[in-house]
Amino acid sequence: MKKALALIVAIVTLSTSMTFAQDAKAKAVLDKLSGKIKGMSSLKANFTFIAKDAKGKTQLNQKGTLMMKGEKYHVTVPAQEMISDGKTMWTYMKKNKEVQIANYSPADVTMSPTKLFSGSYANDFNYAYAGQQTINGKVVDIVYLTPKATKTFKSVTILVDQSGMVMSGSVEEKNGSYYTYSLSSVQANAAASDALYTFDKKAYPGVEVIDLR
Repeated sequence: MKKALALIVAIVTLSTSMTFAQDAKAKAVLDKLSGKIKGMSSLKANFTFIAKDAKGKTQLNQKGTLMMKGEKYHVTVPAQEMISDGKTMWTYMKKNKEVQIANYSPADVTMSPTKLFSGSYANDFNYAYAGQQTINGKVVDIVYLTPKATKTFKSVTILVDQSGMVMSGSVEEKNGSYYTYSLSSVQANAAASDALYTFDKKAYPGVEVIDLR
């Protein structure tokens, strides 16, 4: 679950000869997305997470809630809560009543919620425009990204609606497995309290704390 994402639509097949115009179009879509996100002081959304193996078999399908404020995030799924204030990361395992604390290092995170939905890809990815599709009645632009540096994953696919908001983001691992977050019920400028982005032990009676820092 710390990794996350699968193709929500048919896997995008790209030509090996992308033109400059297509790359320029991809940049325009990503710039619009970045401007949309940066125009929000915070964000709250529901999401569906699907993980599939290399044979296309679903390994996990669950719903959750994402809250973001700058580099901070709070992700809640049925079995876990993942919280970061941009410096520290807390992973709370509900069944075990256990929270693991670690230093948060963006460079070490494969694809955090803030990376996926920030729209800031220029430094870390090469990108190409992969056309449009109609998903659930909405026209979306598809952008295909590959990491500039060596990563555990092969590619990222972003679907952006005409308002400039992410509808879904998918990651394909080098072993052929892939996983997807699909957003819904996005609320701009919600979930703004800084208290949402730290772990308050008092709110979790009996929790065992494992400090990995």
